Amino acid sequence: MNNLKLDVADQIAVLTISRPGALNALNSETLDELNAALTEIEARDDVKVVILTGGPDKKDNPYKSFVAGADIAEMVNFSAAEARAFGMKAAEPFFKLMNMRQVTIAAVNGFALGGGCEIAMACDIRIAAENATFAQPETGLGIIPGFGGTQRLARLVGMGRAKELIFTCDNIDAAEAYRIGLVNKVVAKEELMDTAKKMASKIISKGSYAVSIAKAAINNGYDMDIKNAVEMEANLFGITCSTHDKTEGMTAFLERRAADLTDF
Repeated sequence: MNNLKLDVADQIAVLTISRPGALNALNSETLDELNAALTEIEARDDVKVVILTGGPDKKDNPYKSFVAGADIAEMVNFSAAEARAFGMKAAEPFFKLMNMRQVTIAAVNGFALGGGCEIAMACDIRIAAENATFAQPETGLGIIPGFGGTQRLARLVGMGRAKELIFTCDNIDAAEAYRIGLVNKVVAKEELMDTAKKMASKIISKGSYAVSIAKAAINNGYDMDIKNAVEMEANLFGITCSTHDKTEGMTAFLERRAADLTDF
């Protein structure tokens, strides 16, 4: 992979986007590599959590940019058809981040602009370094967000705030992103990866199959009416009650010992 780095240890995959000459902007090659890497990760039983982050810049500053956006140099001459195809190319790995059985955490270091904000929003959880900056600047370029920004942002922060951010192209800092619910946690930049890995380890200590089912229930039920969503949840609850982990987890609870949860 030319633009990605993958490191796996302790059931955590750290996937680093690394285009230091372009502030990690997403071009077609990077999106293809991301899709291939996520396909590989999803099939691995030894990976329970994926942490997505941005690599350092040419001056080896690891906190300059998470993903500075989609690659404008590639997009500048796009036709309408080419632009649509580019958006759909991004949709495939972004939906993998959203729907894969592994939990996905965006560790946002520095700029998360345009496509950078959009890829972070595709993850399950977002942890931001205190110097992170978020924005959807597309309307200032005469376009709209094309990697899911108009849809995921409204779902995360509400329609009014999403419209304000997309219409004004305002940058917001990590504290404001936390205040409006765009990120889950803000930490000192030097603590970003340790915090993400500690959260990943806590998630891994739970029943990983149950976590994956809970993720599917949340995602699939979000846009359902409450009656059908609760019925779906009951069906999935029933499935989890047929597993080894359910028997082991409840038995361990009653016996006051640590559970050995092994399903995935």
